[in-house]
Amino acid sequence: MGEGVASVPAVDRRAVFRAAALWLVFLAPFFYLSYGTANWLASLRTEVPNLAFGWEKHIPFIAWTILPYWSINAFYALSLFVNDTPTEVGRLARRYLTAQVIAVLCFIAFPLQATFVRPETDGLPGFMFDVLGGFDKPFNQAPSLHIALLVIIWDQWRVRLRGKALALWHVWSLLIGASVLTTWQHHAIDIPTGALLGLFALWLFPAEKPSPLAGFRRTYDAKAWRLATYYAAGAAAFLVLTVLATLDSGAGLLLLWPSLALAIVAAGYAGAGVGVFQKRADGRISLASRWLLLPYRLGARANVRWWTRRLPAAVEIADGVFLGRVPNRAELATYAAVVDMAAELPGVVAPGLAWHAFPTLDLLPVSAPRIREAALAVEEARRHGPVLICCALGFQRSVVVAACWLIRSGLATGGAAAVAQIKATGRPVHIALETYVVIEEAAR
Repeated sequence: MGEGVASVPAVDRRAVFRAAALWLVFLAPFFYLSYGTANWLASLRTEVPNLAFGWEKHIPFIAWTILPYWSINAFYALSLFVNDTPTEVGRLARRYLTAQVIAVLCFIAFPLQATFVRPETDGLPGFMFDVLGGFDKPFNQAPSLHIALLVIIWDQWRVRLRGKALALWHVWSLLIGASVLTTWQHHAIDIPTGALLGLFALWLFPAEKPSPLAGFRRTYDAKAWRLATYYAAGAAAFLVLTVLATLDSGAGLLLLWPSLALAIVAAGYAGAGVGVFQKRADGRISLASRWLLLPYRLGARANVRWWTRRLPAAVEIADGVFLGRVPNRAELATYAAVVDMAAELPGVVAPGLAWHAFPTLDLLPVSAPRIREAALAVEEARRHGPVLICCALGFQRSVVVAACWLIRSGLATGGAAAVAQIKATGRPVHIALETYVVIEEAAR
């Protein structure tokens, strides 16, 4: 095994090769046919707009960057063959297909035109530009499919390379990304919109887990549906703002980011569940979730700060067990472990700290099995030092776990007594009376 490549278990190369070849036989013609069709349809229009910024006229044309620009074609094909199982091949192919279908639909519905006129170029770069011009017309702009595929391919290789090979891969990926501008193939706004599309494809088909939408079952819980409606309305509002703002500037397309983030959260409440946040048992979240949902998480953190601004970060409810809001890194020195009930916010990685995540949706009831599971984790973690039980605010989800633990530990006789004990610490508690029965069920 080469020094720069991460070691992997033995794989059935024949099965991987066969799956990769079959997918490539489908994907390559599909790409050129769909991409070319979008270009052709745009060329039939009497006027195709552009979303160039004035400062883009200062971007230099660098002919040799056509080499990294073209190299993505080789990585596109090769990436299918370096997987360890046919399942991994299929996941990558579905990511490709997702990016291609969404990008082409955007090109057909809202074609945009590149305004640059490239200078005459000779030598190898000139030849490559001539070949590129044979099928790539200046209409398929935002979102940049080149950038979307780069995000997917970069992610494919970053987990497989180590050391100098990984550093070289990051540098080459940056060159590929920059080349869409220095070859005058794209305008600036195409890059963030393309990156957003690539991240969405990664989110839709995550590694080692089913798609977050695969198990979607429409919720019949009135509160969950109401929250889903609120978030969907927020997504729609940002989408309207996107259209209005883009009439004045291409920067308006950046409002697609919070719109997509809120739409994903709405899907979670509507029936997809906590999987939309892609939070693992150790509190970490996927790369795609981290970036796609960043606008939502910034709002969630601002909400935490506002509601807890006059409260201590945590209170001690019993010897060595604390209850509070989601902590920041500076507040973790006190604890040996964190039992975290928030699906929407990531955990914090810190030396010597054990993070146990039991993701649940904010403002919705927590099931008795989930409460019991988290309370058992508190019991186990307490043997090793102080434990923090937290959720976003520390008012609901973490309270039911703390109350369950108090009952199981013999420090409270029932749900009402446990909650009263927590309230006595000065911590606000926002749970319904019927929740006491669920707490007691979980404590049995």
